[in-house]
Amino acid sequence: MKLRRLVLTATLGAAITAPAMAQEVLEGDTRLACEAILCLATGKPPHECQPSLQKYFSITAKKLSDTIKKRRNFLDLCPVANQTPEMSALVNAMSQGAGRCDASSLNATLRSWGGGDNDYVYIANSMPSYCAAYTNHAYTDLQDTKPRYVGIPERGGYWVEADKYDQALAEYNERIRREDEERRRQEMYGGGA
Repeated sequence: MKLRRLVLTATLGAAITAPAMAQEVLEGDTRLACEAILCLATGKPPHECQPSLQKYFSITAKKLSDTIKKRRNFLDLCPVANQTPEMSALVNAMSQGAGRCDASSLNATLRSWGGGDNDYVYIANSMPSYCAAYTNHAYTDLQDTKPRYVGIPERGGYWVEADKYDQALAEYNERIRREDEERRRQEMYGGGA
């Protein structure tokens, strides 16, 4: 992964600075847009990313579709944003996925009512296509940091951040063990009476 990150940074860095060397150094929103592309491509952005990410995430509108469009327009200010089909796809994936593919967002947006006699709410275990496009893009380094799903939907599964996965899985398995034990006990004693 470190080699992939290095290649990504070198490739994007060269692409961003090459046009700038022919003219002048990038400034203002153009510079912030290019920095945001670099910063959104990694799961662990350095402290230097704060201004560009703050600018990117401050772009909002009343409708989600308008927010996505405005964020895409901001990223398009970078000269390399549409230089190749791969970069265009990356910028599109970023504008749709960045800020919407963390564990808490997935738990909120993938929540559904199970219906039926049990009336349960469950959280789907498949990322939306916009998250998969963003987190799995060849020019991103998000594999080690993207959220992971714990359990199964029908048994209260949910999304967690990658660094919390092992602990969450252990807690989930313990909860399932206790639920199964309680269910067996109730069946054995005729409903727990």
